[in-house]
Amino acid sequence: MDREEMTNDEIRRPKEDGMTKPEPLHNHRSAPRLFGFRTFFRHSSFVIRHFPALAAALSITGCVTDKAPEDSSTTRLVYPLTRRTNVVDDYHGVKVADPYRWLEDDHSPETKTWVEAENKVAFGYLERIADRPAMKERLTKLWNYERYGVPFKQGGRYFLTKNDGLQNQSVLYTLAALDGGPALLLDPNKLSADGTVALKSYDITEDGNLMAYALSAAGSDWEEIHVRDVRTAKDSPDLVRWVKFSGASWTKDGKGFFYSRYDEPTEEARLTKANFFHKLYYHRLGTPQAEDKLVYHRPDHKDWNFNGGVTDDGRYLVITATQGTDPKNRVLYQDLQAPDAPVIELLMDFDADYTFIDNDGPVFWFKTDLQAPRARVIAIDLTKPHRENWKEIIPEAAETLSHVATVNNQFIAMYLKDAHSQVKVFDLAGKFVREIALPGIGSAGGFAGKRSDTETFYSFTSFTVPGTIFRADMKSGANTAFREPKVAFDQDKYETRQIFYSSKDGARVPMFITHRKGLKLNGRNPTLLYGYGGFDISLTPGFSVANLVWMEMGGVYAVPNLRGGGEYGEDWHQAGMKLKKQNVFNDFIAAAEWLIANKYTRPDKLAISGGSNGGLLIGAVLNQRPDLFGAALPAVGVMDMLRFQKFTIGWAWTSDYGSSDNPEEFKAIYAYSPLHNIKPRRKYPATLITTADHDDRVVPAHSFKYAATLQAAQAGKAPILIRIETRAGHGAGKPTAKLIEEAADKWAFLARELKMKPSRK
Repeated sequence: MDREEMTNDEIRRPKEDGMTKPEPLHNHRSAPRLFGFRTFFRHSSFVIRHFPALAAALSITGCVTDKAPEDSSTTRLVYPLTRRTNVVDDYHGVKVADPYRWLEDDHSPETKTWVEAENKVAFGYLERIADRPAMKERLTKLWNYERYGVPFKQGGRYFLTKNDGLQNQSVLYTLAALDGGPALLLDPNKLSADGTVALKSYDITEDGNLMAYALSAAGSDWEEIHVRDVRTAKDSPDLVRWVKFSGASWTKDGKGFFYSRYDEPTEEARLTKANFFHKLYYHRLGTPQAEDKLVYHRPDHKDWNFNGGVTDDGRYLVITATQGTDPKNRVLYQDLQAPDAPVIELLMDFDADYTFIDNDGPVFWFKTDLQAPRARVIAIDLTKPHRENWKEIIPEAAETLSHVATVNNQFIAMYLKDAHSQVKVFDLAGKFVREIALPGIGSAGGFAGKRSDTETFYSFTSFTVPGTIFRADMKSGANTAFREPKVAFDQDKYETRQIFYSSKDGARVPMFITHRKGLKLNGRNPTLLYGYGGFDISLTPGFSVANLVWMEMGGVYAVPNLRGGGEYGEDWHQAGMKLKKQNVFNDFIAAAEWLIANKYTRPDKLAISGGSNGGLLIGAVLNQRPDLFGAALPAVGVMDMLRFQKFTIGWAWTSDYGSSDNPEEFKAIYAYSPLHNIKPRRKYPATLITTADHDDRVVPAHSFKYAATLQAAQAGKAPILIRIETRAGHGAGKPTAKLIEEAADKWAFLARELKMKPSRK
């Protein structure tokens, strides 16, 4: 799925739009993992450019010459003149220039003037593309369809989100019965005029009467937690601020909830300062945040982050301690029935991923990759927690175990089989019961509930199937469609196939290819190759209106499952991280070469796209093989690999990237860093860099510096543009209106640069 298009339809189970991987603490709540932590990256990009040094006082202006040229080769762009400085850093004896360091200061008037000038060039160019209005119209028409989040039940009520079609944010409803009418609980669209306040997560009390919900503004990772009475849809005065990478988790009595936060930053440092010293608190209803109880923190480990969740039986607080985006974690717990009980260290070796599933009294079930890179399920008895007493419940399989839930006193295990979903049911002893049949090759998600529940809900989607919500009767085994979106297109006219190709070192890599049926393999098809490759994040099939419009235009959409991701477990992840990061770029380049060799496309018809860590991917391969591509769309990317760790949560990514502070890792990073490997006077493909002014995940300075450098280096006629969104962040919670505008700009840019003749016949 194109994560840049994601709305908040599934906010309770955060998606992979960054480097944070969502890890539900228990079946009916979500406890985002840092990046969120492993939530961090799931899609973003950047751009840069330089010119001769100018006085700081010199005003920066930009313009596009010629009115509306149809061919970029006839367009002469005049980029803003970007001041160069003499900043040079010494990395282990290697002198590295950073002439655009001043663009890191997003508060300076000079940076703001530069942003305005670059946007004037970019938007002026894009708005003059003749086919853009028709593309926007088609995107708007197709986007206007009802879509739903996966429901869950709590306290005798059902909760679900719905978007009528073009609403900027999805709306949260409750239902007394599945066949009853929905009651409005929270409409984020009424919280801001431009739709930029988003509902990021929420948690419901055991009795279903209260909701703690987190809001973010303008795309920032900073959140505020409010409390709402479900019965009246009215808020209490409770307010918790400066929350990041944390959900709320209620105690069983509904008197308060646990959450994690950072210390309050200064206004100037709010969107850029490095985030350290996460702290876990308990907020008691009716009291000010200043009186919240500090439950756990580690002043001796500034890079530890914490998520606390209450078990379904209300007995324990389970604390997951992460360190950066590393899949490994630590686990602690507290007995909530014992007054002033201490926090007990359970798993502190930091030797594997331990994802808490559920508990049966003192027996805790975990999904872990300990001695099982594709994961298994184990049981740990708190009364005898030593390793020799651990029991294996579900052994490692050939497929990758991605998530486990407990419903109807059974385990529901979600696997990835060659990057698409497979769902199996086991009893609590680990005996296989049955497989839940899915409608085809695609992605399934959901299956939330409590162990005593006999029903659950899940979604299924593919590249050509919008997210359909199913109800599963766990007693009878029946699966029935609960909500089935209708999009105004004929999905039978499209097809998806999965192929396998060999990378440079012989590694076998899968790739999904989707397009109109009857495609002629003549080597002339415009093709978009989308990649990510990092942070144990898997790219699985998913529906995207933007991608559908691309295919209506005659385009091919290809998604390779690069190393660095989680498609084949931890071994696959480690094969694309730190000193092995070049494998990711080799995999992507090999995918492009396969598409060309097999007559899908040719270099001047091949565009590449990726966001966040995927933006880094695009920047790196653009430097390594500019001859292989006709256009590039790097989004919110990590482009300065020598300084990423100095901003907000960037330090957390060193577990996947390494750090320039380490001599050996510096050598590897410096060799591919997108910013530092741009060659002056070289012909680069047409590039549209996208970022946002409120991105406090991958700060926009990455894209600013990259764009300035690339514009200055460009020896060819192809445009190098940077599109800087205002009141937006890394991607999560972006309003529908902004998503449509951005998609229209990207497709118009590609249509022009690849010399496409859009057709929707």
